[in-house]
Amino acid sequence: MTTTRKTILESTPLGPRWPCLDPFLFCAHHDDTYPASDGKMGVQAVEFEGREMGSDFSAKDGFSMYHGDGVPGFPGHPHRGFETVTLVRKGRIDHADSLGAAARFGGGDVQWLTAGKGIQHSEMFPLLNSDQPNPLELFQIWLNLPARNKMVEPHFTMFWNEQIPRVSFTDAAGKKTAVTVIAGAVQGADKALPPPPESWASQVGSDVAIWTLELEPGARWTMPKATGSETHRMLYFFMGKSMSVGGEAVKQHLAMHIDAQNDVELVNTGDETVELVLLQGKPIGETVSQYGPFVMNTQQEIMQAIQDYRRTQFGGWPWKDNDPVHGAENRRFARYPGATVDDLPPVATAA
Repeated sequence: MTTTRKTILESTPLGPRWPCLDPFLFCAHHDDTYPASDGKMGVQAVEFEGREMGSDFSAKDGFSMYHGDGVPGFPGHPHRGFETVTLVRKGRIDHADSLGAAARFGGGDVQWLTAGKGIQHSEMFPLLNSDQPNPLELFQIWLNLPARNKMVEPHFTMFWNEQIPRVSFTDAAGKKTAVTVIAGAVQGADKALPPPPESWASQVGSDVAIWTLELEPGARWTMPKATGSETHRMLYFFMGKSMSVGGEAVKQHLAMHIDAQNDVELVNTGDETVELVLLQGKPIGETVSQYGPFVMNTQQEIMQAIQDYRRTQFGGWPWKDNDPVHGAENRRFARYPGATVDDLPPVATAA
C-alpha cells in the first residue's frame, strides 16, 4: 500500500511572534500605521494616552511605540551569540551601534547584523512625513550561531533593495509568482548576496534560505525541495485570503512546518495577492540557553554574558542619545566601521 506523505507537518495560527525551528530563533512581523509626525520625527503626544510608555506593544490605534519615547522604536540594547536579519517593506529604520556604524534604510532594504561576542544597537523608526501617515512594516528574524562562532567579532552589513535578487515565475495560465531571495538560491534568480562571514548561512551545507513570496490571484508555483536531507523549513502565510500547500487547503494565516524533502505546489486560491515568508536551514543541533537579548549554549555562558555587558558595555555607546535618529531628510545611507559610506538616492517614505 502506498502512503501519502503530508506536506504540512504542523501548523499554528500566526500571532505577533512567529514560531521558528532551528537554526532560527525568532521572527516578528511589525506592521504599524503611524500617523503624521509631530514635526520632530515622533508621534504627537495626544496619541500616548492609554499606552504603557517605555514598553508599548499595544497596537492601539494601529501602532505601537515599543520602547521608544517620542520616536517609536527600540533604543540602545545589547545582543550576544546570534544574528539579526531585518527586512523593511515600508517606512524607515535608523540604526546606530557600538561599533560606530549608522544607517537609515527601508523600502525593501535588509540589514544583517552578527552580534557575535557582543554589540549594542538601536533601531528607531523616524516619522518623516508631517503632512501624511507614516506606515512601517518590517520583519525581524533571529538566526542562531553555532557554539564555535558565538564569540566572533560583531559584523554589520546592508543589503540594499536594488542589489537583492528577485525572480518572477509565470505559470501555464499566465499568473505570476515573485520570489525575493535574501539568502539561499532559487533557479532563475541571481546568486544571493553573501551573508556575513561567520554566519551559519555562510557555512557549507547549512542550506539556509530566507525568501519572501508573492502569488497573484490564481497563481501556481512549485517550490523546489531543499538541498539538504536534514533541512527544516517553515512557511508563513501572512497576507491574502486563502491558498493551498501541496494540495492542502489553507484558509487562515498560519505558520507551517513544511516537508522540505519534496517539491511543494503553492496555489493562490483567493482573489487577493498571497504573501509568504520562507525560513529554512539545516539545524545547528546544539543546546540553546537564552536570557532576553543573549543566546548561548549554557546557563553559565549566559551569566558570563551578563557580567561582561555590565563590565564592558560591549565596547560602550559612542552616541549622545540612547535613541539616535539621523535627521529629517528622506535618504538611505550606511556608515560602516572605518568610515566607509553607502549613500543612496531618496525614495518615497512609504515604499
